[in-house]
Amino acid sequence: MSEERIYLYDDKESTETRFVCFMGSNHRFDLGILKTDRYYGKYLVFDIQGGRFAIIGNDDLNEPGYLEHAYKLNEEDAEELRSFLQEVIT
Repeated sequence: MSEERIYLYDDKESTETRFVCFMGSNHRFDLGILKTDRYYGKYLVFDIQGGRFAIIGNDDLNEPGYLEHAYKLNEEDAEELRSFLQEVIT
């Protein structure tokens, strides 16, 4: 006998997705950037090679250590990612 599945939500939404790869000084960034209204207008940023993702808005970019923790980056690599995302995330 199977149990009935209880959904908390099951929505479909149109999104805008950008895939970008760039080389920093020491690190290659392969990113998927998904724009959605789901997370208060923030972006889902996927590190494709590293298998990590974070929900990021302008406030998160200004939070010390956020990118370092989310993507397991050193300060220099995180600053290169932060600089790129500041151009992309509005």
